[in-house]
Amino acid sequence: MTNKLQIAIVGAGIGGLTAALALRARGLGVTVFERADSPRELGAGVSIHPNAVRLLKRIGLRDWLENINTRSVGISLRTSRGEPVPTPIATADSTTYQVHRVELLEMLNDAQADAVVRYGHHCTGVRETEDGVRLTFGNGVTARADVVIGADGIHSVVQREIGLTAHPTSEGIMAYRGLVPSEKLSWAKDLRGLNMWMGSGRSFICFPISQGRVINIVAFVPTNLESEESWSAPGDLRALAAEYVGWDAPVVEAIAALDEAFRWGIYDRAPLPYWSTARVTLLGDAAHPVVPHFGQGAGQAIEDGFALAVLLEDAKPADVPVRLKAYEQLRFGHTSRVQAASRDAGRFYRSESEDVAERNRRMGKWMSAAGWIFQYDVEQAAAALL
Repeated sequence: MTNKLQIAIVGAGIGGLTAALALRARGLGVTVFERADSPRELGAGVSIHPNAVRLLKRIGLRDWLENINTRSVGISLRTSRGEPVPTPIATADSTTYQVHRVELLEMLNDAQADAVVRYGHHCTGVRETEDGVRLTFGNGVTARADVVIGADGIHSVVQREIGLTAHPTSEGIMAYRGLVPSEKLSWAKDLRGLNMWMGSGRSFICFPISQGRVINIVAFVPTNLESEESWSAPGDLRALAAEYVGWDAPVVEAIAALDEAFRWGIYDRAPLPYWSTARVTLLGDAAHPVVPHFGQGAGQAIEDGFALAVLLEDAKPADVPVRLKAYEQLRFGHTSRVQAASRDAGRFYRSESEDVAERNRRMGKWMSAAGWIFQYDVEQAAAALL
């Protein structure tokens, strides 16, 4: 173990915690530094698609996942008036898990070894030296590592420290997120998988989490306002209800059942020119933020961590620059395709007013993207580079 790389991860979200588990599973030394004083997260539903599910199972999380997931049995599309939109039947290898974000993070935290995650460490500086990387934190602590992974999100300090600046562009869309106990909805007992209503410039999504006890709701509406990229900004329930007047009854009932909602501005970003320096790299939203319309934010971050684990497993300090460049080259093209597919998916979901032929064309493109995204095995792709 002493000859293995020592890796510091900045950020204890889904990507950072999963990367820690994947790296440790291959014998690497890992410490995660998180700015928050304790584990905390707002409640919301998260989809873990097959490309990520298979990876989590490979590091021994199968039983953990089964305890917290609500297994999806496909997707149901409807128009705003409730008319079914035909979709393909899900196959056995396309199982998606719907989970409560809080429960997922608790699972990932509980699966860590003692002292792997250090809370209350706000990273303020990352400086490469001849033999490693020196990190400084707002509490006065310093740390050294052979490799630093920035998993600290869209406002990444690590991204800034390696000379990068992202430029967000609004999609002209705002999302409302909320949770409703399933007992409050007359139709929730029959709800399976992901359900979406498609409308002109709008879409409405719901799916069960927490073993069906809670229904996760996400509503996408047009906006010409600058909105926070935050899941914690309070949303106006009356304004939300006004956006869906005349929609299918379950949509109207779900909105009426909300006690609160949070609004979230949807912003897109062009791919960064690079992710890595000699000993520092980025992961997840810090590297390639993706709009949420394919549910791949968590999945792509998880893939990043596993790719790094494969590429760094037997590396010596002198190998790190080449291995990080290989990681960047492997992931850049794939995540850029996922970003583009997610943009297309959002336009498809909000295209009810288009004719059926155009909708079917977009659905075909959407189905094709689901195939190559869900079937991708990042560990095999990474291993092929060694």
